[in-house]
Amino acid sequence: MDIAWQLIYMMILPIPIACITWTFTHEEIFRAWREVCIFKSKNCKRLIERKFFYVFTCEYCFSHYVTICALIITRYTLLLSDWRGYIVSGFTLVWLANIYMSLYARIRVDIKAEQEEIRLKEERMKNKEPGK
Repeated sequence: MDIAWQLIYMMILPIPIACITWTFTHEEIFRAWREVCIFKSKNCKRLIERKFFYVFTCEYCFSHYVTICALIITRYTLLLSDWRGYIVSGFTLVWLANIYMSLYARIRVDIKAEQEEIRLKEERMKNKEPGK
C-alpha cells in the first residue's frame, strides 16, 4: 500500500475505534455492564481481576484493545510492512482515536450547554408572555 493510502486509512480507522470505545465506556446502552465493571475494579481481591474490569471503564485503556482488534481485522500497517508497521500503526491509531474522542466530548459539552441556554430562554419567554 502506498503512503497516500496509508495516510487515508490512518485518518479513517480511528473513527470506528473511537466510536466503539466511546459507546462502551460512556453511553447508556452499556451503563449496567460499566457499573458492574466499576464495582469489580474497586472491590475484587486480586489485582489482575481489578485491572481486567478497569479496562472496560477507561476509554484510553479500552481503545488499545479495540485498536488491536481493528489491526487484526484490517491488517493495516503504517510506514513499514512487517511487525514494526503494526506497532507504529497501533500507537498512531490509539492516539488519533483518543483525539477524536476528546473532540467529540468537547462538542457534546458545547451542544448540551447550548441546549440548556435555549431551554432557559424559552422558559423566560413563557414567563414574560402577556396574559399571565
